[in-house]
Amino acid sequence: MIERVHEHLLNELNTNTRTDTVFVLTAIALNLLTLGINSGIASGRNENNTTATIVMFTFVSLLIVVNIVAEIGLIRGRQTKVKLLNGLMKMYQDQGVAGYYDVSLLSDYRVRYNLFMLVVLFTGLVAMIIPFIIR
Repeated sequence: MIERVHEHLLNELNTNTRTDTVFVLTAIALNLLTLGINSGIASGRNENNTTATIVMFTFVSLLIVVNIVAEIGLIRGRQTKVKLLNGLMKMYQDQGVAGYYDVSLLSDYRVRYNLFMLVVLFTGLVAMIIPFIIR
């Protein structure tokens, strides 16, 4: 039975990692796409074009929503990963093999999640601000 629990925890960790990857890549791709679209609109020769401004603000709104969802997803992913790893550590201690897992990895995961969140946040801010500076 313990092997099944171990396998289940590892599968959940893999699913968690894939989900976090999707959040990060989707947010960054949308940020860069929005940066390109809004920069193109902003550098257009149409001054006082309200349609272009509405389109830019629509993309910025989409960007804000997707980035908030990605940040929340990463926060929840980090919390889930900590719970799963704590469960694995407890299991390893109970089985007498905890010495093979370096507990400092838990803090490394926290740093990595914080870096992912920083990249998503920073590319989102750049994608929102630059086009309005160009305009």
